[in-house]
Amino acid sequence: MYVRPRLLIATAVLSATLAACTGHAAPATPKAPSPAGGATASATPSVTPSATPSPAPSATAAPQTPSASPAAPTPDPVRTATPVVKTHLSMSVATTGGRLNLVRGGPAQEFTVTLRNGNSKEYRHLLLAFQMESLVPGPGDIPSTGTDFLLERRDPATGTWRPADLRIANDFKPYGLYEGGAALARDAVRVERYRLRATAAGATGSTPVMVSVIDTDAPEGASPAQERPGYYSLPHTTKRRP
Repeated sequence: MYVRPRLLIATAVLSATLAACTGHAAPATPKAPSPAGGATASATPSVTPSATPSPAPSATAAPQTPSASPAAPTPDPVRTATPVVKTHLSMSVATTGGRLNLVRGGPAQEFTVTLRNGNSKEYRHLLLAFQMESLVPGPGDIPSTGTDFLLERRDPATGTWRPADLRIANDFKPYGLYEGGAALARDAVRVERYRLRATAAGATGSTPVMVSVIDTDAPEGASPAQERPGYYSLPHTTKRRP
């Protein structure tokens, strides 16, 4: 049954008045139905706790490294031919103490002659020539017999010592008069072993042993440097036996 609102208000006031007089609470007045006819909503709406929000992503993005662009191909450098440096024949002489110290009638002393060819020339005949100037006899020297010194070369094939030419003179022998010698290819090395002994008779004193390497194939009219491409002066002293 539909109850008018004004009648409901009047009834509520009357009930409150009677309750005040009698000391009893008036019966609860029924709520008016919703005008729309639906159920009355709860005065306090239920609050459903929301789920804990996940942390927001950082606003600053990691910097991205740009991918390296492929390098442009480097052109091949222009290859230039390296000039060949010309090298030439050289020689060296070595012995104990750097000099020959002999005693009349004493033991021989060895020395080596090393030839190192360069790349500029191949030799067919290179000859090692040895010369000493004559020593001036002094008081107490034994008169010379003509064989004051004995030069020997060691044969590398057999290990035998064989006599070698030693010119004792104060003059000069033209290089064109020498003959013989051994071949020496480009960049080849040749080592020769010699020994010199002072015999019992002869003068004493100092004079160098002049070692020359002579190209016996040098053409006529060649320069001295072409005829004799190597030279070494080996110091030498001969004393009397104590």
